[in-house]
Formats: sequence, C-alpha cells, structure tokens
Amino acid sequence: MNQLEITSSSPEETGQLGARLGELAQPGDIFLLVGKLGAGKTCLTQGIARGLGIREYAASPSFVVVRELYGRLPLYHMDFYRLDNLEEIADLGLDDYFYGKGVSVVEWAEKGLSLLPPEHLLIEMSYVSDTGRRLKLKAGGKRYRELVAKLK
Repeated sequence: MNQLEITSSSPEETGQLGARLGELAQPGDIFLLVGKLGAGKTCLTQGIARGLGIREYAASPSFVVVRELYGRLPLYHMDFYRLDNLEEIADLGLDDYFYGKGVSVVEWAEKGLSLLPPEHLLIEMSYVSDTGRRLKLKAGGKRYRELVAKLK
C-alpha cells in the first residue's frame, strides 16, 4: 500500500497515531512532516516519541534545528522552519542522522525535500476543522509501504 489517508479529530488522536508509528519504527526510519503552522507536526512527533518510549518532552527544535531524544531507539527530531534555502539544509550534514541507528523526524520537510533520502514516509498534514486534521501518509520505498499497510 503506497498511501493512506487518516482523519484525526483531536490532538490526542494525532498523538495516538504518532505513538503507533513510534511503536512500529525501526532503526533508520525517516518520517517527513509537511503542513502549515499549527497543523499538528509537533503533536505527531510527540506521539512518535511516546511510542519509542521516550519520557522527555519532544518540544519543537526550531532554534537548534536538531534535538536528540533517547528511548527504545534514538529520535532525531529536526525542524527546517527557520531555514531559508537548500544550501543551509545541505550544509547541516544530516546524513549521519538519516543513515544512523535512530528514527529521523523532520518538521517542515518541504523546505528540503530534494535533499532528503528518497526512501521515507511523507506525512502531509492539513486542517479539517479547529481540532481536526487530515493526514496523508505516502510511502517512499518498500519499508514504508509495509509500515503504511500495518497502520491501515
């Protein structure tokens, strides 16, 4: 299965989906989050952290670009919000994270899609209502097709 669309009616439901992703996550997984400000990217990431058994709060790393959190697997939480061009993203040298032993979650991934690994799970988040969100999960590669099938 290449794609799955899920509607969340609350931040709690978005977090629950994230927790499920975290539970299913394997070393080297890459989750790319795309959506407008307030669409729930950090809420989803907090759920992923819970699913990985991370007890530390997964705050948005907007001012430091990357935060590392530790649970069953390391979580490399990245945020491209404050980056203005592809050169800034390329200069970060993120390959050690993407091809490491942890799970990479990138908020505002649309700012650097052309530089990011082709195998990933792209999650497009959009508003449905004040608290409702639509999440479109798009699998890029066999691993992520299997993951999407497990979420169905």
